[in-house]
Amino acid sequence: MTRIDDTPSAWDERTQLTTFLDYARGTARAKCEGVSPENARKALLPGSPLMTLSGLINHLRWVEYYWFQVVFLGEEDEGPWTDEDPDREMRIAVDFPLPQLLDEYAEQSARYRDLVAATDLAQKAHRPVRSGLHVDLRWILLHLTEETSRHNGHLDILRELLDGTTGD
Repeated sequence: MTRIDDTPSAWDERTQLTTFLDYARGTARAKCEGVSPENARKALLPGSPLMTLSGLINHLRWVEYYWFQVVFLGEEDEGPWTDEDPDREMRIAVDFPLPQLLDEYAEQSARYRDLVAATDLAQKAHRPVRSGLHVDLRWILLHLTEETSRHNGHLDILRELLDGTTGD
């Protein structure tokens, strides 16, 4: 995982944006290292019964899918969620081994890394966000970094509650 506290100030914008997103992705993966299959599926927060390590990793995977493929590229939404079950990606995650979910997330991240490398940061998304605006790729990268980082905090708390493992 690339450290971000010692990055050169001369890096261009694309490198900074992608480095921060990759760091957040790598942190999510690191939070799951060595966790038992049982603990990966355990929900510990009474108000959030879907918040498991597996559920959060699957959520991160599908969030990136939504922002890159549905919003940015304008493809049809084939995500697992439904109007009746908007958090289904978190619910179904417990049916899959965590290593599989992590591998799928990594493979997908690699494809999106290639997409970002080949696309102008100012390129507008095909679909608008809730406000009706068509955000650019730069905005999507910033949003995904924020989303992933926020969920890394959840992963950190769950992991400590599950088996006492804490991170940096």
